[in-house]
Amino acid sequence: MDVTLLGTGAPAGLPRPDCPCAACATALGADARAATALLVDGALLLDLTPGAAFAAARAGHSLGGVAQVLLSHPHDGPAVEVPAGLPQPGRVPDGRELTLLTGHRVRAVALDAPGTGYAVTGPDGRRLLYLPPGGAPAGLEEGSAETYDMVLSDVVGRPDALAKLRAVGAVGPTTDVVAVHLDHDVPPGPELRRRLAAAGARAVPDGTTLAVGAYEDVPDVPRRTLVLGGARSGKSVEAERRLETYPGVLYVATGGTRGGDTEWAARVAAHRERRPGSWRTTETCDLVPLLAQDGPPLLVDCLSLWLTDAMDSVRAWDDAEWAGGGELALRERVTALTGALRATRRTVVAVSNEVGSGIVPATASGRRYRDELGRLNAAFAAECEHVLLVVAGQALVLRG
Repeated sequence: MDVTLLGTGAPAGLPRPDCPCAACATALGADARAATALLVDGALLLDLTPGAAFAAARAGHSLGGVAQVLLSHPHDGPAVEVPAGLPQPGRVPDGRELTLLTGHRVRAVALDAPGTGYAVTGPDGRRLLYLPPGGAPAGLEEGSAETYDMVLSDVVGRPDALAKLRAVGAVGPTTDVVAVHLDHDVPPGPELRRRLAAAGARAVPDGTTLAVGAYEDVPDVPRRTLVLGGARSGKSVEAERRLETYPGVLYVATGGTRGGDTEWAARVAAHRERRPGSWRTTETCDLVPLLAQDGPPLLVDCLSLWLTDAMDSVRAWDDAEWAGGGELALRERVTALTGALRATRRTVVAVSNEVGSGIVPATASGRRYRDELGRLNAAFAAECEHVLLVVAGQALVLRG
């Protein structure tokens, strides 16, 4: 079964008409995208968009053999003209299955938003799932779905849809995940590819024909990632984004509750509101046992606060205690942590502050903390396949 992507953009296209944003200004050439529409084996058209016949011709195909046109979502604006010879577009009721004379079977998938998803099985038995913009499957249960060979969905706008599919086994390690309905939320080009790779997904130019079930060399999601950055740099957002397409993530908060500190409570609340509802949270600095256990991905936020707790425990702020064994005790804790990270089988994304580029602290204890955090970051990074530095909300890849 082959799929030709006549368009891969949001309903308004990319660039959006009359939009002056930076993403639209740079959406040129292969990064310019028409509204998403799929032509399956020349026989099934999923979503009818303006200029579909010309888009098919540019891709080397004709719409002359299309036997069925299905719409996946409500279309704003004036009605799209149906090219001569095409059947009138329609929608399949949720849960119903349509069988074409070509041997394709199409099942309508219920969503949690207006629209309909379509699960298509080809004559060769290959299976694809197409989801509309802003939609995620509803009512999924673990073990209730077979694994799709290809999923085409709004990975950027609804990353949780991919997490839901992974949770029930509908998306597995061999599933080719292709991002469609791409809008101006993410700058096109390298930044889009970087974010999609973190989700185990990819994007292709308009007009690309894909063979469903063919192996695609998509970068493996790193097992261990360290995200560094200064205060309010966007490092926590970047770390959370790297795991938002995975289910059951365990968020490890190392800062505690700090009873009575309203400003800290507001920070914690803001972090919680950003996280997907399927994530769990634990407040602990005891990271070694978590790394030793099997389980879902870990997001550790952050190592800076872990270090504060560790230095408190060994009384590192007292010069005499530090010289009398505190320094050695801290080194042992860091060695245990990095050793557990090296041996872990879990996916781990950790956040830490990069403080070594600022003003030299005025106190001996402040300089000690700065130095030890630099050493911790270096030791932790040495065990990670992927290391990022976030500056002004922009992620710079240092490794991986």
